[in-house]
Amino acid sequence: MPDYTTLHLTLDTGEVTIRLRPDLAPKHVERIAELASEGFYDGVPFHRVIPGFMAQGGDGGNGNGTGGSTKPDLPAEFSKEPHVRGVCSMARTSAPNSANSQFFICFGDATFLDGQYTVWGVVTDGMDAVDALPTGEPPRQPGKIVTAKAS
Repeated sequence: MPDYTTLHLTLDTGEVTIRLRPDLAPKHVERIAELASEGFYDGVPFHRVIPGFMAQGGDGGNGNGTGGSTKPDLPAEFSKEPHVRGVCSMARTSAPNSANSQFFICFGDATFLDGQYTVWGVVTDGMDAVDALPTGEPPRQPGKIVTAKAS
């Protein structure tokens, strides 16, 4: 697989650029890039958007947060990288090695998650598009990833 450095998300609220962090989570970056190249994230909603906390999406199933890809779950790649505004991290169940395809983008300081979730990127442009996502768990009319492309 090529060395990807950036994930470009087109949301229905605007464009988002994410700098990938293979130095922190090489397996997770590879998975995100692989799923994006397969079109897995295209049309997938942000099913959980909590103001001041985070926007979560990427389940690829029925859009309610219970799904994942058909690929195996990933081993945790926890780091000391702080969960602050713009940080992208993997969602998981209570089992540390259960991350698969779902991820979240932090709206603000969520450092209570540090060392417990795998950070794989940071938004470098377009955080306003993330801020504009409809809120709720789930939102009444969820914002969607129109396309996701790794480069």
